[in-house]
Amino acid sequence: MAEDRIGKDRLLEMYARLAEGKVLYKLEEAEHYKCSLRSIQRDIEDLRAFFHNQSDASGVVQELVYDKKHNAYKLVPPLRNVLSNKEVFAVLKILLESRSLSKAELDPILDKLIDCCVPKECKSYVNGLISNERFHYVPPRHNKEVLETMWRLGEALREHKEVEIDYRKPADGSLVHRVLRPAGVMFSEFYFYLAGFIVPQKEEKIEFEVENDPFPTIYRIDRIESLKVTDRHYNVPYESRFEEGEFRKRVQFMYGGRLQKLKFYYKGPNPEPVLDRLPTAEIIDHNEKGYLLTAEVFGSGIDIWLRSYGELVEVVQ
Repeated sequence: MAEDRIGKDRLLEMYARLAEGKVLYKLEEAEHYKCSLRSIQRDIEDLRAFFHNQSDASGVVQELVYDKKHNAYKLVPPLRNVLSNKEVFAVLKILLESRSLSKAELDPILDKLIDCCVPKECKSYVNGLISNERFHYVPPRHNKEVLETMWRLGEALREHKEVEIDYRKPADGSLVHRVLRPAGVMFSEFYFYLAGFIVPQKEEKIEFEVENDPFPTIYRIDRIESLKVTDRHYNVPYESRFEEGEFRKRVQFMYGGRLQKLKFYYKGPNPEPVLDRLPTAEIIDHNEKGYLLTAEVFGSGIDIWLRSYGELVEVVQ
């Protein structure tokens, strides 16, 4: 009776790992469960028959196949899709090069991605690909942990709850209290940001850069010293809802300001970097002066970016 229970537990554990996209090595399974290779082979045949019967019943074809290259058994396709080695490598590089997280928050993410998505025989190879960059990783200077605050803001945004924050202003370091209606959480060049609409309080005087601005104010999340998610809900009519994706196309460097239409010449050999940087940009002409582009942008950050191109850019309007 006890042997039957052990056999069933073993079978369920093997099934769970296959469902997660992991592979089974016969010898390792036998050593782990302290049983014979014959018992593991019998389990594999039972699992293969189970998946075959499930495919007939559900119409979703899944097979337990032997991978000769890795000398292992795997479920094709897995019940839960996981990232491929190439996809994991790309995500790891993006995380490292973004320099957006402290090492205390970054390292566990890197470890979990490799552990969950990379086959055992490839783990050391993938770790080797990023080892130098990981060792020399330089976190943002604030070196604060931001994931918890980001998640709480995301929940408030999802549930349409007002938040109260104490925010450290970059100009003079003073602390201000704000009541906000979150509109979006975004990332741009090393930092995570909260876009939120200010809820003015009685006897509070706030100087707005743009009066009656239909766009939210932007706050760097690492500068939020304290956060309180209130129970006060706010309504967002569908027709006037804030769309992060559309806003993100138009904002540069997360500076506040007006929404503006810009026309300029780009005199470089290839306008691709400009088009990638400004998703709303369009080429309307190409002549001896260069590429004539128009773009709709938000805030004053665009001026900083355009100046960085020097004589390669000439603003028309």
